[in-house]
Amino acid sequence: MRIARLWALTGAVGLAISCTAAAAWPSPATHASAARASLRGSLTPAAERSHPAGKVPATAAVSFDLLLTLRDAAGLQAFVKDVSTPGSAEFHHYLTDARWNARYAPTAAEVAKAKAWLRGEGFSVGALPKDRLYIPASGSAALVEKAFGVTLGYYEVNGETVRLANGTLSIPASLAGVTAGVVGVNEYLATPELATRSTAATAAKPKQEPPPPAGYRNPPVCSQYWGQLYDTADSASLYTPYWRPLPYAVCGYVPSQLRGAYDVADPVAAGDDGSGVAVAIVDAYDSPTLLSDVQEYFKLNDPSHPLLSSQFFNVTPPTVDDVTECDGSGWYPEQALDVESVHTMAPGADILFVGAQDCQDTSLLAALTTAVTSGASVVTDSWDDTLGDVFDDVATHTAYDDTFMLAAATGVSVLFSSGDSGDNFSSFGLAIPNYPASSPFVTAVGGTTLEINQDNQRAAEYGWSTAKQVLCTPSTTNCGSATTAASSLAYDYGDGGGTSYYYTEPYYQVPVVPADLALRNEALFGPVPARVLPDISMDADPQSGMLIGLTQTFPNGTYYSQFKEGGTSLASPLLAGVIADADQAAGISLGFLNPVLYKADLDNGSAFYDILPPSNPDSAAVIRVDYTNEIDSSQGYTISLRTIGYAGPETYCDGTNNCATRPVTLTAGQGFDSLTGIGSVGPDFLSVLSKF
Repeated sequence: MRIARLWALTGAVGLAISCTAAAAWPSPATHASAARASLRGSLTPAAERSHPAGKVPATAAVSFDLLLTLRDAAGLQAFVKDVSTPGSAEFHHYLTDARWNARYAPTAAEVAKAKAWLRGEGFSVGALPKDRLYIPASGSAALVEKAFGVTLGYYEVNGETVRLANGTLSIPASLAGVTAGVVGVNEYLATPELATRSTAATAAKPKQEPPPPAGYRNPPVCSQYWGQLYDTADSASLYTPYWRPLPYAVCGYVPSQLRGAYDVADPVAAGDDGSGVAVAIVDAYDSPTLLSDVQEYFKLNDPSHPLLSSQFFNVTPPTVDDVTECDGSGWYPEQALDVESVHTMAPGADILFVGAQDCQDTSLLAALTTAVTSGASVVTDSWDDTLGDVFDDVATHTAYDDTFMLAAATGVSVLFSSGDSGDNFSSFGLAIPNYPASSPFVTAVGGTTLEINQDNQRAAEYGWSTAKQVLCTPSTTNCGSATTAASSLAYDYGDGGGTSYYYTEPYYQVPVVPADLALRNEALFGPVPARVLPDISMDADPQSGMLIGLTQTFPNGTYYSQFKEGGTSLASPLLAGVIADADQAAGISLGFLNPVLYKADLDNGSAFYDILPPSNPDSAAVIRVDYTNEIDSSQGYTISLRTIGYAGPETYCDGTNNCATRPVTLTAGQGFDSLTGIGSVGPDFLSVLSKF
């Protein structure tokens, strides 16, 4: 899971959002005077502006999207429900792009009016996306301040630099019915270079992709399948209270194992392999070795299912920016994981890779829009705004949700990884789900720990929630005579999810989601049920992760190598591949998945694998051996215990070492649960979904 933009904010200032009010589509603007109209929700909470770090230079470059108002937002929401709900007369009667533009997109006259204003204010105007939902623009900070009637400042929020407007953005009253908001003026900026770069320097910056990432290798002690090897060398006292011996973590599952475990091996062999279906993948940046790396991977690990050059299409960003917080090289393993996962589950599908120029909201929104309007049937996204369910502004929510409704109306399934930090409490002291996964118009994909036996069958599957205890470091491949662990057991990571503060409970969740989950925020908002995520889950635990391959940088050179990877960044593209298989079998795109998934859960339990807690918690752990320096044994090994389905305490400590401890809130259980949603892909998933 890549973090697109991190709003690591403190306090509960964002929680003043009313669940009922937030679920309705925001009014484009309210009149502040006869001449100006304020943009609702554009003023950030005062707590975010409590630590000023200087004024934004007048020449600093600012890129933003001027969000335009849908022609009939209420009508579009109604149509999305009808076209996505089994039994409706409109079910799967999708709109063409032309019909979308005619019914819901801003008119050509409205676009022209907004463009004229932007140009009149001195901004450069970018290419209009096909859906006409927003107009990309850029200019200096001085132009932004003049056009929107604010000043811009830098602020420190949890040690990060944020650019924020010191007031409510406003526009000419004549644009009040045309403009819904502005995305990108309030923005997270990691480096002084990016924050102060002028418009001239931005225009002159050449395209230069980040270099390959630093190398990482699997250690020699790991299992080819679950339970193949056990740690019999270490003392039982190291494991207390866990039973000894415990199995070693897997080296990384290969495609045949994942297809077998999720019951798609036979359908794929019979021809339901995603042929004729296109899956789009959205990430930041664009590795120049992505295609050759993936082809090498399948040559080594699944030679009967090569990725042909004719199956792979690439939309490269016109420019790239590696000076942001994005960690440009760090996106390359994400890209390899996404493409290799999709092709694993749908080896016949076409793959469209869309790389954003960086990880800012405007760039990712542009890439997402390209993917949604590309002709692909499925779009998978393994990135998020951490805590964005609350702290993203109204314009950002509206921009993304309008795009998601466009996807639903035109028959595109949009999937988002739900996150890798549980409910975010241990990282920020706030239990808030991530966005865009919390949007009711996307499918939030959570994570599991998948145990695959030597016959490529699912032996067990649990909710991904991991606590870690370092047993010894540095060491040989075992801890020798050590009897005391090097650290205590503590929550490490797990499937993201929780109950939204922004969205009320969508209609499709009402008959399935337990009331106690939907009402978890009742103390703040009263008895108003809210959106709960994830919706569905697949393998994500790094201890049961997938073997991936890509070009990496090692001390002795740059070359292709393989290692194990996990996270809900694995779960989302795995599901995207399965949905491509189902689309082919059904003969039509399944479109917005959630109404179908929840209906299938009510009607046919065999479509899903219900995720339950481990029956023997004292044996629910594995031993993991890592190179201490991540590439070789020259600095020894680090040996740790990793739990499965952890449901114990987790702790958050702030910068002054004030700590709070509470039980993990995301746990597995019978039926829909807070950790895995409906559950995982079951034995009849393909056949059930293809009949809708």
